[in-house]
Amino acid sequence: MTEHGPPVVVEGLRVVRGGREVLPGLDAVLPRGVVTGLLGPSGSGKSTLLRAVVGVQAVTAGRVTVLGHPAGSAPLRRRVGYSTQAPAVYQDLTVAENLRYFAAVRGDDPRDADRVLELVGLTRHAHRLAGALSGGELGRASLAVALLGRNELLVLDEPTVGLDPVLRAELWGLFRRLAGTGVTLLVSSHVMDEASRCDQLLLMREGRILAQDTPAALRERTGAADVEGAFVRLVGAGAGS
Repeated sequence: MTEHGPPVVVEGLRVVRGGREVLPGLDAVLPRGVVTGLLGPSGSGKSTLLRAVVGVQAVTAGRVTVLGHPAGSAPLRRRVGYSTQAPAVYQDLTVAENLRYFAAVRGDDPRDADRVLELVGLTRHAHRLAGALSGGELGRASLAVALLGRNELLVLDEPTVGLDPVLRAELWGLFRRLAGTGVTLLVSSHVMDEASRCDQLLLMREGRILAQDTPAALRERTGAADVEGAFVRLVGAGAGS
């Protein structure tokens, strides 16, 4: 595996947590410079897979290679951005202070805080304490941390949860622009209507990948009118096999 190959390769990934098999042995390859949507209901294993890609998940078997290196290894620290579902900022610091702090930890220019504040639409909230933000604003502040620097891969866990339709559309526009510059994005969601905004989809259920393809190909393959219908048909086909 070289750095010029696929940005993410998952091979036989198995995760057992608390005596329960969460991921049974997944295989997946992510193409470079596209938005891959990781879709499935809550509890399907999406967050576990994302943590494994970032390298913060204990793995029982298999391996994950990211940008030519084992997931979580030191060379990736300034090349991979990660946004979790839970807020990842300090409540007693302002938004700008949080971003300058995390930029310093990463070794990025602290002045990059201004750029990412504008990207996520929080410039006018730069000097508010993170603890005073609404849930949606807090989520955008956490996303801003993941956007610091010049990451080649962004791993975003439910980044649009709690946002109104206008903000969701704005963020998806941002994701599309980032992909247009060559950044690879892996974005999880349980909202099926976000599928049409992705270049490629990974559909998950109960720890397994049901399919990986473009939205159009999945609709054509299943004869469904939309991705939600395709998902339901794929689940039905799996149950009947």
